[in-house]
Amino acid sequence: MNIKIILLSFTLFLVTGIGFAQKNNEPRSIINEKVSIKKYHNKEELERMQKGELLTLYVERIESLIETLPYIAFATKPGITMSTLGIPNESGNRKILDKKYDATKDYLEAIETFQTSILPYSDTNNLISAILFYEEIMKSLHEYSEFH
Repeated sequence: MNIKIILLSFTLFLVTGIGFAQKNNEPRSIINEKVSIKKYHNKEELERMQKGELLTLYVERIESLIETLPYIAFATKPGITMSTLGIPNESGNRKILDKKYDATKDYLEAIETFQTSILPYSDTNNLISAILFYEEIMKSLHEYSEFH
């Protein structure tokens, strides 16, 4: 009876291990799935906001641009994978993509630390102008995707 339980446990352990191993081989999106701008704003809306809200919007727009802009030759929105583009989903390519995700995460953390410490000293009007500029770039990226 004890041997049956051990054998059953071992079998379930192997099946579970194989199931998780397969998930690691699934193609990942080149652009982080978390990238999105929920709402675009106009100048009047931004002028009614407190500086803390503006700082949050500014950081979100920077993150979206950093996650998207370097990869516009591949895609401008999340969901495009290496396999979608015909790039082999092999171990070496997955490792390179994983390194890209890790490096981008580290960079964004450093940028956010800097911005949350230093950005509050910026002029509110400059902050509003920058947010509007970044939003225009993101809109342009969506238009760019329509050209190919």
